[in-house]
Amino acid sequence: MSGPPDDLSLEARLAGRASALGLALCGVTRPDRSGHMPFYEAWLTAGHHGSMGYLAREDSVARRADLRGTIEDVRSVVVVADEYYVEDAPAVAADPARAVVARYARGQDYHDVLKRKLEDLLRWLDREVPGGARGRAYVDTGPILERELAQRAGLGWFGRNTMLINPRRGSYFFLGVLLVDVALSPSTPFEEDRCGTCSACVDACPTGALLGRAADGAPVIDARRCISYLTIELRGPIPRELRAGIGNRVFGCDICQEVCPWNERFARPSAEEGYAPRSDLSMPRLDGLAANLLDMDEDAFRLRFRGSPLRRAGRRGMLRNVVVALGNRLGGGDVPEDEERRILGLLERALGDEEPLVQGHAAWALGCHDSDEARSVLRARAEGARDPFVREEIGLALKAEAGSG
Repeated sequence: MSGPPDDLSLEARLAGRASALGLALCGVTRPDRSGHMPFYEAWLTAGHHGSMGYLAREDSVARRADLRGTIEDVRSVVVVADEYYVEDAPAVAADPARAVVARYARGQDYHDVLKRKLEDLLRWLDREVPGGARGRAYVDTGPILERELAQRAGLGWFGRNTMLINPRRGSYFFLGVLLVDVALSPSTPFEEDRCGTCSACVDACPTGALLGRAADGAPVIDARRCISYLTIELRGPIPRELRAGIGNRVFGCDICQEVCPWNERFARPSAEEGYAPRSDLSMPRLDGLAANLLDMDEDAFRLRFRGSPLRRAGRRGMLRNVVVALGNRLGGGDVPEDEERRILGLLERALGDEEPLVQGHAAWALGCHDSDEARSVLRARAEGARDPFVREEIGLALKAEAGSG
């Protein structure tokens, strides 16, 4: 693979090498102390991080504030962006009988794909610099404020949807960071906020997770209401008042990116083969996905989704998400009779699953269907339910059915 001309600056050749690796953007910033910490600490104090306690650990906060506590002799920060956008067929995307997996999670685990590119970039830098280069690569795995670093490195601005947006690429990209002991000339920071008065993302979020901008201009998200958090990071029950808003999204969410005018204009399909969607994750039918998950144990699940971001949710988390989506499918009406029968049968199976988390959400989902069949299944299960969460969900589902009957 040919590289950039030798008469260019090291920074230009670095960007050229990044481009040759398929990376969409590359910039450099200094490892200065974060200017974002007052907002970050206020965000934590407000509890917006939910159950992600690792974000609030004292050592983690300190390392985010000052990168020099992360690696000795760090002199520069290289930030790259790797595009992952994939298009959906309009008819399939609009089908409520389909399960929606966020675009980033349909292919290989991005941590592995992007980490390889960053390590290649570091090896290249080591060859190019007299005396070599030492560094460390991070892909959403360490105490790094990637988006702040990316803004300082000139890659884009903080959108109202909290994503980093580039004016020629949109926001469908992963960010990767290299901390290196080489002094590189910093890129010009991206200072302009180009969202203007647009609030499409805030208006479109079905669970009200986007809270606009703070007094200092930083966009605010309440992770506890975000579909991505609810379907990936949250290990326990999804709050009842947020379940309907999840719709048919079973792992992650792209709504705030889908409605963004910058993505409508500039998002382009990724050429990275590693992000190409797996056939079983490209808008599969909800009932088919539910049947497959019910047939698996945890070991089979981990084998099936080896190398996929979906492993993070685990079988119980994915099945929880899918039965909620099935409940929303039933509650939405206009379900063909044969599909309705399949869903009710699947929810009955889920109500008998070994995981109380799955059982409780299956009870809620059955409560979305006003029918004697659903009530009969719930009553039969109520007699033998031992778990308090399951008993509560069955009771609430029967009460909801009685109220709608």
